[in-house]
Amino acid sequence: MYAQMVKSTGQAVRDKSEMNPQERAFQERIDAGEKIEPKDWMPEAYRKNLIRQIGQHAHSEIVGQLPEGNWITRAPTLERKAILLAKVQDEAGHGLYLYCAAETLGISRDELFEQLHSGKMKYSSIFNYPTLTWADMGAVGWLVDGAAIMNQVPLQRTSFGPYSRAMIRICKEESFHQRQGFDIMMKMANGTEAQKRMAQDALNRFWFPALMMFGPSDKDSVHSAQSMAWKIKMNTNDELRQKFVDQTVPQAEYLGLTVPDENLVWNEEKGGYDFSEPDWNEFFDVISGNGPCNTERLETRKNAWEDGAWVREAMQAHAEKRAARAKAAA
Repeated sequence: MYAQMVKSTGQAVRDKSEMNPQERAFQERIDAGEKIEPKDWMPEAYRKNLIRQIGQHAHSEIVGQLPEGNWITRAPTLERKAILLAKVQDEAGHGLYLYCAAETLGISRDELFEQLHSGKMKYSSIFNYPTLTWADMGAVGWLVDGAAIMNQVPLQRTSFGPYSRAMIRICKEESFHQRQGFDIMMKMANGTEAQKRMAQDALNRFWFPALMMFGPSDKDSVHSAQSMAWKIKMNTNDELRQKFVDQTVPQAEYLGLTVPDENLVWNEEKGGYDFSEPDWNEFFDVISGNGPCNTERLETRKNAWEDGAWVREAMQAHAEKRAARAKAAA
């Protein structure tokens, strides 16, 4: 859901004349739009870059359940509870698709979780912010999942086959999540004055963290070039951020809400909005583990992993017994 702050383990993009024949053939396949499959030869840096991006994406889906799961029992109606529950279940499924895709690259799910729990592998910074009101569920769906869709639709064309195919289903479900969030915001914005203030407050708090989801400015994202040459990444951070702002501002106007950016203005020459940069010091602070909810989110995931150990052990024991019976009957 969230290819943010991904750093390639490769170096600057190399000219084909500098590549050996195997590397050149690999790049030519990518340039021709072919999909790379798990058993195909690939550069080690390509494999590591994919593991980092897919692993971070999977962790973001799993950790992303936490801010919303907190509101399932407190949703205002039974229908809203059912919708939010379905959404949280979708996020769990997205994580599983992505962990499976990462495993085809030779890393185990246990290793991925160990890297998450140790802080070696990150998840999207947006999930380190609290969800204080029901309107935040609307802001998360509308803004956060809207930004996720902007990131993910191009990834349906990414060069690695398992990742590309996983994204097709994920994007279909994310579009439902975005509409669900917008519907909440529309109900709040057209409700009582108190409800409209709550919707505006949610927009105020989530606007800039949502812009941060696309990662640092292109001038500071020094490893994007190789990712794009390999078609692991299809667009630059700034391209996607601009597209998100251009799409979302009219939606806010339709809701009767105000985007919290005094520098926001339509630029006729470029055919898009000029807008303020997020506070990148805040972004890097949150990424480094110092956000409002970093400790809480990570501790919750660690506790869930430890509390579920007996289930994994029981399933392993059951699998071993079945294998032993099958061997004895053979």
